[in-house]
Formats: sequence, C-alpha cells, structure tokens
Amino acid sequence: MTEPKAAVTLPVDVEQIQRLLPHRYPFLLVDRVIEIEPGKSIAAIKNVTINEPFFQGHFPGHPVMPGVLIVEAMAQTAGLLTQITSRMDGHSGSPLFYLVKVDNARFSAVVAPGDQLRLEVSLKRLIRGMGLFEARALVDGKVVACCELMCAARSDK
Repeated sequence: MTEPKAAVTLPVDVEQIQRLLPHRYPFLLVDRVIEIEPGKSIAAIKNVTINEPFFQGHFPGHPVMPGVLIVEAMAQTAGLLTQITSRMDGHSGSPLFYLVKVDNARFSAVVAPGDQLRLEVSLKRLIRGMGLFEARALVDGKVVACCELMCAARSDK
C-alpha cells in the first residue's frame, strides 16, 4: 500500500538533498533543486567555489572543474529525480541507483570557481530497474557539458 502523495516544496535545499542521496562532502555535488516535473525532468544548481578540494591539483594556477565531476553532478541530479518522484508517488523511497554507463559525453567550455552550474536532466525511459537519462550542464545559459546516463537500481543479492 502506498502513502498519500508527498508535496515537494521548491527549492529543495542541501539538507533535504542529503536525506535523498547517500553522497556527502566532498562528493555531494548538488546544492539545490530548483525545478521538477516528477517522472520527467529536473533542474538543479551546483555552486562552484575555489574551496572545492579538487582545485588544489586540477590545475594549480588555473583551476578547472574536472569533467568527470560534472558528469557525476548530472548523475546525482538524475538520482534526485528518481528519489523525489518516488516520494511524490507516495513511496518512502526508491532503491539506490548506480551509474552504469555514460554515452556521448561532450565538454564545450571550462567550468571554473565562481561559476554556477545549472544541471538539467530528463528521463528518456525507465525499464526493469534501468533508467536512461539525457543530461546537460549550463553556465550562464550556455551548455558546458552534456551526455546520456544509464543508471541501474541496486539489486540486493
């Protein structure tokens, strides 16, 4: 039996995000959810600051956010879409999803301290515990990265 649908109040702040995702500092890469269409799409924010630990070595004198972390931020945003949708549908939570595949990743600009990443993710399809998502990251309205993500629900064996 499902519970009544839970309302989600935007913005979803970092404290709420920590209740939805298992990630923690320094690996929680989403600061706020600003838009959601349950089961369809989500938009979130990552504020990029010089205090990020990866900037110490990537690169000294020319800080650049690693592309793999931009992809991870998009994957975490996909996870938030599944978790928030599940709660809005009256479930206490959906299974944890793991990133299993990244396709067609493209990086078109450097992300640096002071930038605000807008992470946009849409669900293309969800079949048998596998979700296929289209994702993009923008800075000042310009796409800086995009990819397709495949995530699989954790199976407890």
